[in-house]
Amino acid sequence: MLASQVEQQQGDDEKKPLSISEALDVAKGSLEKLKLRVLGEVSEVNVKPGYANAYFTLKDETGTLPCQMWHDRFEKCGITLEVGMMVELVGRFSLYPKKGRMHFQVFAISVAGEGMLRQQVAMLQRKLEAEGLMAPERKVPVPAYPMKIGVVTSPRGDAIHDVLRTTRRRFPLAHIYVAGVPVEGARAPEYIVEGMRACFRARVEVILLVRGGGSYEDLMPFNDEQLARAIVKCPIPVVTGIGHEPDTTIADLVGDLRASTPTGAAEAVTVQTSQLAAQLRSTGAHIAQRQQQRIQHATLSLDRYATRPIFKDP
Repeated sequence: MLASQVEQQQGDDEKKPLSISEALDVAKGSLEKLKLRVLGEVSEVNVKPGYANAYFTLKDETGTLPCQMWHDRFEKCGITLEVGMMVELVGRFSLYPKKGRMHFQVFAISVAGEGMLRQQVAMLQRKLEAEGLMAPERKVPVPAYPMKIGVVTSPRGDAIHDVLRTTRRRFPLAHIYVAGVPVEGARAPEYIVEGMRACFRARVEVILLVRGGGSYEDLMPFNDEQLARAIVKCPIPVVTGIGHEPDTTIADLVGDLRASTPTGAAEAVTVQTSQLAAQLRSTGAHIAQRQQQRIQHATLSLDRYATRPIFKDP
């Protein structure tokens, strides 16, 4: 039954009332004429192989929206839905007459806000991992006692102070070369790469790529593909200390050694002078012991030679 017929019937009380099925068909036809773009947080996901549709639910502060999407169309979008993810949908409302239930039929889906950034980073991670750029055997070993340490970071952030303070405390003999660069903004990856080149020209033995904590968006320069490839090509080992403990960027994954913080990165490339002195004492004692054993062995050999007749009877 057409909507115009319904309007005509509503104006005429003497007309025969609609059946349930007819009323639902009218509602379904009206709903499907309206195409909408919807933004919300995923609260429930039910995507199983063999199902004709992918089912999930979006929510905001006051409402929930049951959604479904043809399974083949959902697979083509390349998105793995997770609870808590913000997504943007394009689709229309529809209605299942047999159950009288309304749902949102999804045509297209994309990750919104921070979720979109995370999706982009995940795709880049899979790409670089497939190329073998994160393989442990590719990574350059960090020297045990580097005397020339390069630091690429903001000259005004807390990270550089953490690195300098830690290095002075643990191994003041080391020389620190600082390449001050922006670590936020669209051109930050470009400046960071140039800072690494400056460290290479200074012939440092190891490069610390560090910055303090921040939001996911703040750390995005360290998820840049060109920066990742520059780290991989760098002949000098690169140690990262980006953000806080839970933060992991693409630079961390392709770097030669990852520390959880800038302080941790400085600790990873330095040794405590007291620890070094203890190692030297231990090594010295070991050498003295071995030398004493050799002297004792030589003395015993000499004594045995002295007892032979050729040395005792002229």
